[in-house]
Formats: sequence, structure tokens, C-alpha cells
Amino acid sequence: MKRHRANTAVVSAGAVLLASAAVAGALPAGAAAAGCSVNYAVASEWQGGFGANVTVTNLGDPVTSWTLTWSYSAGQRVAEAWNATVTQSGAAVTARNVGYNGAIPTNGTAAFGFNGSWSGSNPAPTSFALNGVTCTGGVAPTTGPTTPPPTTPPPTTPPPNGPADITVNSATGYQTIDGFGAAQSIWGSAWSTAETQTLVGLGPNQLGLSIVRTGLSPVSSEWPIHVNALKTAKSYGSGVKILASPWTAPAAWKTNNSRINGGKLRPEYYDDYANHLNSYVQYMRSQGVTVDVTSVQNEPDWHPDYDSMDWSGTELQTFVREQGGKVQNTRLMVAEAVNLNYGYTDPTLNDASARNNIGYIGGHLYGTEASGRLKPYSLAAQHNKPVWMTEWNLHEADGSGSNIWGNPSNQAVWNETLDDIMRTVHRSMESNWSAYVWWYGKRYYSFIGDGEAAYGTTAGVPLKRGYAFSQYAKYVRPGYQRVALTKSSKASPLEVTAYRGGGKITLVILNRSTSAVNNAVIQVPQNVTTAEYYLTSQNANAASQPTTVNGGQVSVNVGARSISTVVLTL
Repeated sequence: MKRHRANTAVVSAGAVLLASAAVAGALPAGAAAAGCSVNYAVASEWQGGFGANVTVTNLGDPVTSWTLTWSYSAGQRVAEAWNATVTQSGAAVTARNVGYNGAIPTNGTAAFGFNGSWSGSNPAPTSFALNGVTCTGGVAPTTGPTTPPPTTPPPTTPPPNGPADITVNSATGYQTIDGFGAAQSIWGSAWSTAETQTLVGLGPNQLGLSIVRTGLSPVSSEWPIHVNALKTAKSYGSGVKILASPWTAPAAWKTNNSRINGGKLRPEYYDDYANHLNSYVQYMRSQGVTVDVTSVQNEPDWHPDYDSMDWSGTELQTFVREQGGKVQNTRLMVAEAVNLNYGYTDPTLNDASARNNIGYIGGHLYGTEASGRLKPYSLAAQHNKPVWMTEWNLHEADGSGSNIWGNPSNQAVWNETLDDIMRTVHRSMESNWSAYVWWYGKRYYSFIGDGEAAYGTTAGVPLKRGYAFSQYAKYVRPGYQRVALTKSSKASPLEVTAYRGGGKITLVILNRSTSAVNNAVIQVPQNVTTAEYYLTSQNANAASQPTTVNGGQVSVNVGARSISTVVLTL
């Protein structure tokens, strides 16, 4: 989890710089005074990112254009900016005024801000040049910014489209997104090449999944079944991660000598099981497939009459602590309990040696909301372990008729998709979880049809549920970070999350109400160069919609009973 750090911590690290000298007098447009002053303040900082505010004084009286340059010494990268155009080439950064700010006022002061990324350290620049002339004077750290930075970067005044209904604060970040995905058939045949491409591709009528979950069989002879589909997902998709989940250890290692009906892994076979997991990962590597995440156990708290194995939380802690290091070239996950029962993950998180052997916390959504655990997992966040929701399966709409799934405008299918599934994706994102993985990607009630005649679907063809899920999966890509937003009363029926990444701000909007919200104004902290808007409803499948762009504001019409995505390129 990525946690926001307060400004005081940044200031105490010396991240605020003041370069100043005496006023040199008024200059004509485009010139610079050697006595210019620059206040550079890191207003907020989070893991891997920061927001900075810059104030330049003694610009001249007045000037209609200015260019401020500096260099970074620690590899920082500039992202989106507001009230200036900020670009970067290597270590060199250039900031220029933007036309809507007009001429610099009589006091010769300009202010702008930007977000950026950093790794390792985030020192302030040591010198600045205004219009090619170095700002002279001593360099000394201060105790804080000259003026407190705004919590939300200021929009242009007056707002071009009127008051905003959704205001994105991209300087405040939450979790980094690992992806959205689905499982292959755990016991059946693999996805075909074409089916895999439909599920992970980013083109028209493709769904953009970025996580593929696959079963880790107790029988090594079954491992090759899914190799081709996994290779296709990795090569054809963008940033696709593979999650391997075991349902059971080999029967001979268990207390009930069976693959089914639970049974515990006998302690004397803990090392064999670790080697078994490792062997699978290395086999897949030899086939050209990187297994990014390997679960220790699927549903350790569920003991059905199919492949399963029983663990307690302390048994998982012991196994991970003593054997986890043997599983190489992947990151371990604990423990995919049925309803994210903390009793199966807290023991590992509270044990430093065990905790260091895992990369992720996993859990399923069956009963999680009812149990009060569809919320941020504070202990996981404390130890920087991303939370993945790795399985949920719901198709109660079957009761309206088995052939409903092939009908793209069936109301029962759409109601369940929007009100249950898409709502829980939204709630998972608001809970700071980093991934949402549905059950089978190919099934009559899922993302692409399986061709079973009784259910009315065509094998490999996207279904309504797939298009709805793609509103997240296709546009909120791995590595994006969820960011803060506020809503007006007009937008109160909308359930909205916003993300930054790839030079874009992306919003996913659920409107589960029966009324449209027309001319919804979205405000972002910088100018928008292009805006794309896609909507899925009972009668539309990821259909492109019109937008109105004006500076840092975009207007869209949010249809009733819909899920939509707004992609703003900055």
C-alpha cells in the first residue's frame, strides 16, 4: 500500500529551496532579472511520487512569457502540471507559462505546480534559470514554503464550464493498481489463443485484463495444459501478471491421503510442498512464462468434495517463515481465505521473518462485505503488502431463465452486473485494494461465452459482463495510482474513482440510479489535450460518447444505470 506522507516530514528532510537576490528592476517582456527568486516546495510526498509547488518572483514588470529551467540530481521525473507547461528531457526540466494565465501582474510573480515520481531520494534542485539567466543569490533551506501550498491545485478563474461536479486532486495518492483479471478453467481445458487475446487485448471488442489466475495442479503432468494461453497473455497483453493458486498438495502428503475434502499438509512435508511450488514456477519459466505471484493456498478455510487443503493462520505463518524462501522467482501470497478472514493473514503479517517472505495478501469476496471486511486492511497497509481480491463468482440471475446470458440487453443480467459485481469492484478500489480478480473469464455468466447451447452464448464472444468489467480493466492499467476526488451535490448519485498514470487521469463512474447526470463537469489540475469517454449500459457495450473539453475541465453526460470511463490525456 502507498501511504501519504505529511508535508512536515518533507520539509524536515530539506526538500524546500529558496534562491534569491536583490530586485534588479523591471524588464521588457521575455527578459529576466538576475535577482529573480524561486521558492520550490514539495507540498506532499508518497511512496514513489510527490507534488511540488513553485513560486517565481522578480520576473519583471510586466512580462507576457517566461521560461524557468532546472535540473534534477536524483532521477526525479515530472508528470502532470497545473498553471504552467512543464516538460523534461533527461535531467533537464523546463516550465513555461500558459496562455490562460495572461500577463504576469505588476508584482512580477508566477506560481505553478506539478506532480512527479522519485526513487530513493527526492532532493530539491540547486539552481534555476529564468529565460536563460541564472537566478543569482545564496541558496538556503527554509522552514517551509513562503505561502502554504493549496491542497487542490487552483483551476483557471473563472471556471470555463462553471462549477465542477467532480474535482480530481491528483496530488493525493492512495494504492497503486496491480490490475483487474479473471481465472482460467482450473480443471478444464485452456483458453484458445484467440480467446486469450480477446480477454487481455486492448483493441476494439477486447477486454484488457491485466491479471490471469491459473491453477497450480498437484500433478506435474497437468502443468503444460495452460502454458500456451499464459504465454499468449504475457506476449499479447500489456503488463499482464500471472497468479498461480494451488488447491491442494499431492494426496500422499496430506493427513487424509486425498486431494479432496480438505485434510492438512503434514508438517514433515512442508519442505516438499515448498519445493513443489518452486518446481512449478521454474517449469513455467522454462516455458517462457513468468509467474509473478504464487499463492500458498486457495481457500484454506473451505473443505469441499473437490481439490482442497486445510490450514490455520499459524500453520500458514510457520510454513511461510520456514519454507517461503525456497520458492524463487515469484512473490508469495497468503492466504486467499473465503472472506478475507484476517485470522489467516494476521499471524504472517505480525511475524517479521514470515512477513519478509511474502509479497501480497489475498482474499476472496464470498461473505466479505457482510462480515465488515470490504474495507482497508490496516495491518497489510502498515507493512506495505498490497491486497488482492482474487476470486468472486455470482450468477443468481440464472433464476430468470438459463438462456438469458446470450441476450446482451437482458435486464436481470445487467442489474446483477451493475449492482453487485461492478459495485464491489468500486468498493474494493475505495478500500485501497490493488487488484480485483473475477472467477472464470470464459463462462456463460462471465466475460466471454463458453458456447454451451443451453445458456445462449457463443464461445469466445464478449458478454455484457465482460464489457462492463473492461471499463476498469482496459483503462486503469497496472502501475496507475488511485487519487483523491470530491463531488458536488449534483454528482452525489455517482460512485467515482480516479487514477493517474501514463500521462493521463482516468475516472471510472458508476451511475446505479435511474436518472442520467447530464453535463457533469470534471475538473483536473491541468489542461486536458484529449478526452475519451466510453459507456456500458443495458443497451451499449463500451460505446464511445461525446465530451466537451475546455482547459482543465471536461463535460460528459452520464447515462442512467451505466458504468463509464473518462480518459483524460494531459
